Amino acid sequence: MTASEIAAAVRDGTLSPLATALKAREDIVSREGQPGGLNAFLALTSEELLEGGVDGLLAGVPVAVKDNLATRDLPTTCGSKILEGYQSPFEATVVRRLREAGAVLVGKTNMDEFAMGSSTENSAYGPTRNPAALDRVPGGSSGGSAAAVAAGYVPIAVGSDTGGSVRQPASFCGVVGIKPTYGRVSRYGLVAFASSLDQVGTFGRTVHDAALALQAISGHDPRDATSADREVPDFANVVHGGMSGMVVGVPREYVPETLDAGIRRLVEESLERLRGLGATVKSVSLPHTRFAIPAYYVLAPAEASSNLARYDGVRFGERGAGGDIGAMYESTREAFGPEVKRRIMLGTYALSSGYYDQYYGTAQRARALIAQDFEHAFCDVDVLFTPTAPTPAFRIGERVADPVSMYLSDVFTVTANLAGIPGMSVPIGRIDGLPIGGQFLAPWWEESTMLRAAGALESSFSEGGT
Repeated sequence: MTASEIAAAVRDGTLSPLATALKAREDIVSREGQPGGLNAFLALTSEELLEGGVDGLLAGVPVAVKDNLATRDLPTTCGSKILEGYQSPFEATVVRRLREAGAVLVGKTNMDEFAMGSSTENSAYGPTRNPAALDRVPGGSSGGSAAAVAAGYVPIAVGSDTGGSVRQPASFCGVVGIKPTYGRVSRYGLVAFASSLDQVGTFGRTVHDAALALQAISGHDPRDATSADREVPDFANVVHGGMSGMVVGVPREYVPETLDAGIRRLVEESLERLRGLGATVKSVSLPHTRFAIPAYYVLAPAEASSNLARYDGVRFGERGAGGDIGAMYESTREAFGPEVKRRIMLGTYALSSGYYDQYYGTAQRARALIAQDFEHAFCDVDVLFTPTAPTPAFRIGERVADPVSMYLSDVFTVTANLAGIPGMSVPIGRIDGLPIGGQFLAPWWEESTMLRAAGALESSFSEGGT
């Protein structure tokens, strides 16, 4: 059942929210306990604490949330040994809003440590496997949430997207993933990686389900200074609005000659579908796209080096041994994994005296140019359509020793975070059995337009097959 079907059945009394949650939990326990389990979850809600509402937008719907969102009744580890067993004294606004909408939180999902990664291989608790092919990664850093939806454990899940960490795993796992406009969803209770880039996003097996979850968690939050005081549209209903008369832009920089031939074919077939739905397709240019990866991997590590300074063994989390405070700091931070250490060092260097303007300042100027590119493009088009990722899901272990190759997995997604615009990935086909996603990008606060386009494309696959 889809999330909307479950909620409707719970509201009219034909389905029990507790029974639905218990079934989901039982499914996770039985399947994850078998050889070849996905390792999608880091913690499950105990049976006695499972509860959901009988009304609300998500009445009785089982949901999973990424383990960097604070919860009171489950640990919040961020996939790191440094926070092993940490119990938050408060709950993230997103989690609270899911509960208020009637959803049942069944567990916390696996992730790259502190959301730093593109494959969920950097988790201190082992990698998550892709349900489509167990020898492949599910993408990252929200790979656990994407895998949980793709495997059918839950109809919707929540992740965070700093440079593509919802959209890229959605593409790899063959589900829908939405990153809203920066400020649309509260970050209160989201453990910070890069505060100016992080945004909470949603996963669903359908565009409608992912939109339903987004509607439930969106809205102004006075506890988050970056939360926008804007009205939340009826995202779930706009999905079926069609796209007749819409203009779709295809950025030339996102379909290079080097793009995988299979992905190029699926993108072109999707564009033909959009034309058949009444859209006009035109080529556009985002000339500063080539600076996106370099800018992102200066700005994100710089913010991470500042945000992760709080993990010192004094305030919360694990405390290492040491004769003095310096030794304690050092031994505590040995609990960080290699990717987290790499990004802290990169960020600290970029912010150091003598290099701040050369690196961080230059990256910020590049970021402004990337945002201007989008602003100009959206004067002529309603949405943009691109590949979500340059390749299908790669094999576990294939890129661990090659950070640059790993970072390039996000080459088509980081621009949306740098500019703060909304983006989403929808399934557009498979290559050798591996899912491929297409990405819609929209102007600031125009999630409704993006969802209309995505819903129309999804319907064309449902009606006409793949």
